[in-house]
Amino acid sequence: MSTDNNLKKNQYIVEFIKSFKAVEDEMEPFKEYRRDLKKSFVENNWLSRDEVRMAVKAYRMLKIYDDFDKFTEIYEKISNSYRKGDL
Repeated sequence: MSTDNNLKKNQYIVEFIKSFKAVEDEMEPFKEYRRDLKKSFVENNWLSRDEVRMAVKAYRMLKIYDDFDKFTEIYEKISNSYRKGDL
């Protein structure tokens, strides 16, 4: 009975890996577009690489904190408490 469960578990693992790979493959063009977008803003001298990185970080933080006012409040508390390089 145990080998039967192990066999089923292995089949699920293989199925998961195949499905995961299919999703990853579908996402690749979008990842390439994202890379090109960043590169374009740097090449056009609209933003520096550091500014692009900071904008991406800000975007990711804003995704977590959908309340912009709350996000600003947290940012101000943190920025007033630490200087660059303290962390």
